[in-house]
Amino acid sequence: MALPGATQLKYWTITTVVFLVILWALGNVILPFVLGMAIAYFLDPVADRLENMGLSRAIAVTIITLVAVFVFVLMALLVIPSLVNQAINLVQVAPQVFDELHKFMTERFPQLFDESSTIRQSLATLGETIRSKGVQFFEAILASVGSLINVVVLIVIVPVVAFYLLYDWDRMVAEIDQLLPRDHAPTIRQLAHDIDKTLASFIRGMGTVCLILGTYYAIALMLVGLQFGLIVGAIAGLVTFIPYLGAIIGGALAIGLAFFQFWGDWVSIGLVAGIFMLGQVMEGNVLTPKLVGSSVGLHPVWLIFALSVFGALFGFVGMLVAVPLAAAIGVLARFVISQYMSSKLYRGLSGPEDS
Repeated sequence: MALPGATQLKYWTITTVVFLVILWALGNVILPFVLGMAIAYFLDPVADRLENMGLSRAIAVTIITLVAVFVFVLMALLVIPSLVNQAINLVQVAPQVFDELHKFMTERFPQLFDESSTIRQSLATLGETIRSKGVQFFEAILASVGSLINVVVLIVIVPVVAFYLLYDWDRMVAEIDQLLPRDHAPTIRQLAHDIDKTLASFIRGMGTVCLILGTYYAIALMLVGLQFGLIVGAIAGLVTFIPYLGAIIGGALAIGLAFFQFWGDWVSIGLVAGIFMLGQVMEGNVLTPKLVGSSVGLHPVWLIFALSVFGALFGFVGMLVAVPLAAAIGVLARFVISQYMSSKLYRGLSGPEDS
């Protein structure tokens, strides 16, 4: 005899609370395992496709690992040093950019910069803060990230965890399926399928979109001759998974830098703006429809809210799991709504009877 609904709800609630408490308590300790699981989930379709071509799971995972190591070494040698140098240089020239902005505004809007005006005093304070704290702030960020994701995690633990999880992924899924409560196993499988479909469409699809757009922005901006084009392109590509935000942040940063670097050269400034306009056209009409699809169901506001909440509660790990959990919650919410719409609580006694 199945447990009463109220008892089942109590058990599932306790399980959810325990999971969140464990996530909060362990914090950054589980970071390498979260990253490894994310990598394994991302690469599992590639391993499955290689298996369908006749390779064993072990050989497929080995090939994927060797390719990943090659790509990582190539990026470490060619791309990462340039990104770090451009980021440091961008922070270092921030005071100069601010001074040029102050001069530009003073020449064209002198009435706003009277000695006693609040705007002038605020800009002076902001400029002094940038001069005194800008580089130290960026170095502190690098130090905190370095302590959070240290060299051992990046080079040893995460790849090892990802390798073993990828190798045993199908077996783990089968074992978890065996543990499902028999009465609810079909419903849970359907919900898991819907969540996986949403995650696959969003994470794998948007990950590819972010990579393509970030590469496009970086190369195009460097070809135009924009300073810090590589770091601006990387930033724009990184936040593209939140619709419109990548273009707004990257475009504002790139066009702002272009104004100071190319002032008077309106062709170069127009080219920088055109790069982001073309990027948005490609994303909206080609990349996102082809790689992500229109049935993901993750609203931009919901994503921002999830990132803010999980980041505040669980730190960096919370931000990593925010999108998957947001997708899962979205699927569960749609399931609950569909159950409610078909229940007598919604239809009332006058509603049509179930067939």
